[in-house]
Amino acid sequence: MLLSLERSFTVSWIISLVILIALLAYALFNFFSQRRAVKPLSQEEFIEGYRKAQLFDVREPNEYEGGHILGARNVPLTQIKTRLTELRQDKPIYLYCQNSMRSAKAAQILRKKGYTDIYQLKGGFKQWTGKIRSGK
Repeated sequence: MLLSLERSFTVSWIISLVILIALLAYALFNFFSQRRAVKPLSQEEFIEGYRKAQLFDVREPNEYEGGHILGARNVPLTQIKTRLTELRQDKPIYLYCQNSMRSAKAAQILRKKGYTDIYQLKGGFKQWTGKIRSGK
């Protein structure tokens, strides 16, 4: 009986370890694929280039209405695959969201669809100190 309990504990421990390694591998894969898909820019770098590019806020409409960077168009991450015709492949794409998570995911989607010149506001809208348009 004791030997059986030891085996069962060992098997459980091995399964837990395999699951942990798989989760870690998945997180690392996502991290590196996001880094390959988008170039993060400081606010100063972002300001230098976004007026010559397409500027997209990938937050949800209620977040966008609460305040957004002047000139930004709202294309929520949840709609990006269905609204690809609004994005030109021949011009740089500047993305931002609240804190950079959704814009990184949007960049991955765009990269898979053939877009290559993609930039992201480091730290997202919550770090933005430039001009904004406030909602109603």
